[in-house]
Amino acid sequence: MELQSNFRMMARYNQRINQQLLAVCGTLTREQLTEDTHSFFPSILDYWNHILFGDLIMLQRLAASGVAGLNASSLEGLPVSKGIHDTFATDLKTLIPLRQRVDNIILDMVENLTNDVTSLPFHYTNTEGVKLTKLVGEYCQHLFNHQAHHRGQLTCLLSLRGLDYGCMDLPIVVPEGGAV
Repeated sequence: MELQSNFRMMARYNQRINQQLLAVCGTLTREQLTEDTHSFFPSILDYWNHILFGDLIMLQRLAASGVAGLNASSLEGLPVSKGIHDTFATDLKTLIPLRQRVDNIILDMVENLTNDVTSLPFHYTNTEGVKLTKLVGEYCQHLFNHQAHHRGQLTCLLSLRGLDYGCMDLPIVVPEGGAV
């Protein structure tokens, strides 16, 4: 499978699963969204903010280097990510439009992830101040892995509440795969 097709499929999955899980979270009260879960992040809303943090900081780094069709104007009006405990939204009404906009930026970005682009070295400094170099494709793969990891934790919390969040299988959620 061509890399661009794979990234396109992952971006579609990301968008659709976020919509699916946010719809389920929309059935929860404010108290349920913010109560202490006794898990890695304190609340369900904190998980959503952290997933958004990861996406934003990775997109900011790519935009700062002009990679994958991103630049400063691509992220204009979005909050700036600084640390893993950033809070961008204190309720779903604020979170959902941010999440939708970021998901659309990711969908647009992957259209620029050609084989040539994904094989370029990418330099950045992580949140601990460590300077790293990765291939663009490897770095973008981390974006999708980070989302999946924390959505897995989130679905565990939803399961513990007895909530049905539906099928999360890639072939079902994105039956068209990475086709144009």
